[in-house]
Amino acid sequence: MVELTSHTDPEKNSGYQNGASRMDAAPTLGECIAWHRRRRGMSQEVLAGLAGGRTADWLGKVERGRIIIDRLSVLQLIAAALRIPLAKLIDRAGTEPAAAALRELDVDVLRATLADYAYLTADEPEDVDLDVLAAEIGETWSAYQDSRYARATRRLPDTIHRARVAARALDGRQKLRAQAHLGMAYQGAAMVLTKIGESDLAWLAADRGLAAAFAADDRLVLGSLYRSVAHCLLASGRLDAAAATIDNAAALLARQSELSPDHLSIYGTLFLVGAMAAARAGDRREAGRYLDSAGHAADRLGHDGNRMWTAFGPTTVRMHQVSSALELGDIETAIALGERIDTSALPVERRVRHKLDLARAHDARGRRDAAEALLLDANELAPEQVGSHYITAALLHSWVRAPRDTPSRRIAQLADRMGIV
Repeated sequence: MVELTSHTDPEKNSGYQNGASRMDAAPTLGECIAWHRRRRGMSQEVLAGLAGGRTADWLGKVERGRIIIDRLSVLQLIAAALRIPLAKLIDRAGTEPAAAALRELDVDVLRATLADYAYLTADEPEDVDLDVLAAEIGETWSAYQDSRYARATRRLPDTIHRARVAARALDGRQKLRAQAHLGMAYQGAAMVLTKIGESDLAWLAADRGLAAAFAADDRLVLGSLYRSVAHCLLASGRLDAAAATIDNAAALLARQSELSPDHLSIYGTLFLVGAMAAARAGDRREAGRYLDSAGHAADRLGHDGNRMWTAFGPTTVRMHQVSSALELGDIETAIALGERIDTSALPVERRVRHKLDLARAHDARGRRDAAEALLLDANELAPEQVGSHYITAALLHSWVRAPRDTPSRRIAQLADRMGIV
């Protein structure tokens, strides 16, 4: 590993010592983390543990540039452990340009809706057709799965408001149905907000959705909301809590005497979230156990589908095997598995995420041409998703600032759109 000198602040240093001059290159994110870690007298084991319970091997690969940190929440944990401002790491990770790309997505109205309680005291609740409401919720989820985040954020405030009104105004079985709809509307908001980096709002939406699901007394909707809660815990680095949530939710669904295709889809998807939590914690055995459980559910389902907007099936399980391998640092395994997967029948959001994972894997192996091609293909499919994703920012940041390589015209244009110079 290239070492920064122990007495030189990477904020001021324009190069490093490795037997050859490269004075035009700023320290990488990994080098910056390594410098601050050594300055604190902290071992890799200690810092990795504070970064969400990860391993020293994982941190070593980060410091050597073999693994890209593709979540802001992980950078926040590292910055807190090193007792440095997050800004010292953000520029090197490329997160600031990713945030800039999200400015087109106006979440202020959605934020205000989530914080609004006026509907609780409305004198004359408006009539809401539950069938129409269900269709509206389906449209917001479709927008999410099509990676049209701006469309979803525009539609969600009115949909959530109408679902709240229905849940308050109706009685009996209709009230329970309205509560279930409200839960799914909140979950749609949580999923979109997680994607665009609004983690606090996503947590609020998921928590509200879980409360609505409990009020509906619907195990299927409960299982679905537990998935979003676990995603929020995962995003904040609370890996043990995410795994515990998954285990509790899976046990809840397993008590069904017979699992319908909807139940199997939610049940299997829960294990996929558990696999990611275990992989990020560096627990290979637990990640494998969760993936096996998801695989059994997919086998019972028998086909790829999109029940309850899960996109669950055998293909999605294989995709998560790739993601888990990446988290565990098994780059060649991720590439070998990933290139055999046909994602063409899955929603856009899943297809694009798979391309981004493969791009990250190829870049880690120094196969930049392959990584660039995958990133550009993904951008053709879903510019909003690619433009707002942390992996995109991290890859572009490293390519544009490479001292000896000139980015291709299309890569330079994408970097310029995201504000990376």
